[in-house]
Amino acid sequence: MGYVVDGNELDTDEQGYLLEPDYGDEVVRVIAAAEGLTLTDDHWKVIAYLRDEYREHGHTPNFRNMLKGVAEILPGCDSKALYDLFPMGPAKQGAKVAGLPQPLGKGGY
Repeated sequence: MGYVVDGNELDTDEQGYLLEPDYGDEVVRVIAAAEGLTLTDDHWKVIAYLRDEYREHGHTPNFRNMLKGVAEILPGCDSKALYDLFPMGPAKQGAKVAGLPQPLGKGGY
């Protein structure tokens, strides 16, 4: 399963995550459409957060750390709000929509 962005097919794993990060906005739009998401300003803020974390640390945060980090940029954002944005799991689906490789960490820590 690949995504076609601006005429280029991007390589993905079997679950639809990009093998290499892509920070273009069009990638986000294409993957979000494939996931059935309509992007809002809050989606874009979470995507920017996830991309910054990936650039800085080489991976995205687990859900618990994501919740803490996102609360700094979206005051009042709780786990329900994140699941409203990314119903298939904010840490996993958020990374996919952000154009990042699949998070491989174990949840709950």
